[in-house]
Amino acid sequence: MGICISSASLEKNQETEEDHENIVYVEDSLCSNGIPGLVSLYSKQGMKGPNQDSAILYQGFGMEEGVFCGVFDGHGRNGRIISKLVRDRLPWLILNRGNAFKSPETAGSCDYEDDKRSFKDGLVVSEKMLYEWNEACNSAFKAMDKELKLLENLDCNCSGTTAVTIIHQGRDLVIANLGDSRALLGTITDEGSLTAVQLTTDLKPSLPQEAERIRQSNGRVFALKEEPNVQRVWLPYDDSPGLAMTRSFGDFTLKNYGIIATPEITHHHLTCKDKFLVLATDGVWDVLTNEQVVSIVWSVEKKEAAARTVVDAAVRSWKQKFPLSKVDDCSVVCLFLQEKRHLI
Repeated sequence: MGICISSASLEKNQETEEDHENIVYVEDSLCSNGIPGLVSLYSKQGMKGPNQDSAILYQGFGMEEGVFCGVFDGHGRNGRIISKLVRDRLPWLILNRGNAFKSPETAGSCDYEDDKRSFKDGLVVSEKMLYEWNEACNSAFKAMDKELKLLENLDCNCSGTTAVTIIHQGRDLVIANLGDSRALLGTITDEGSLTAVQLTTDLKPSLPQEAERIRQSNGRVFALKEEPNVQRVWLPYDDSPGLAMTRSFGDFTLKNYGIIATPEITHHHLTCKDKFLVLATDGVWDVLTNEQVVSIVWSVEKKEAAARTVVDAAVRSWKQKFPLSKVDDCSVVCLFLQEKRHLI
């Protein structure tokens, strides 16, 4: 009984021991019934140095068959350490705060099936569940950033990590996004074809509302001449550090200039047409489209290999599209929503 933690996935990464340590699978046997959804995790180091990505899938999170999954993309000198710290700590902060925010009617229970539901924006949602997990995510992200700032032996001033996480509870998803990693849903249209539904927005300085917040805080947003298509965030008095996202954990040098650790939280109510989730760091999205990724995941014969197949496709695309550039780290989590199997 209790929590089992493994630094492996159903499709084990055989490239390097370092990459093997960048993915974690957790099973809470107190909540899980031992027959999780089919999952696949994979992380591959790029050519820029040590792999700064990390990923997690936590089975039995919050309720029987509940799931937490996330990918984290570190940056800066200590980004590799920070992404792993956040990966290992954030799920428990969210879970603890989720329990604290539960209403008396749901405290001690993970079952939201009897919760009052309402029809809103075309989706049936559990009001209490969404409120509680929203509050838990906001509180946990804030606490996580504070913990990083208080670390005495780790400099997080010019280092940090993005995060995109999904909490899967019953038929509802709670998506919390911080930065420019991305979450997708592979679903079947009314016409019977596979399509990609992007669940998050890439929170970059190129977004007008994000750039406006930076400028209102006296930060600067501009692109360098050598990379005119990449907007970055700079200090008001110095051309540094040049952060390519507008929300992150860490990066405390810029926290007074519009960079925030407040996640953008959205929801999705699952239907029988929703087949799988994909979370990936920006190394994948820089070279593959949403439709390409869902097509790869859907077509792979061995579903446990889905994440690795996406990463391999991204690496090939990097070499074809940007032959003179260094391949970025690439990490992927795939969760199939309607297929079950025992762990092996």
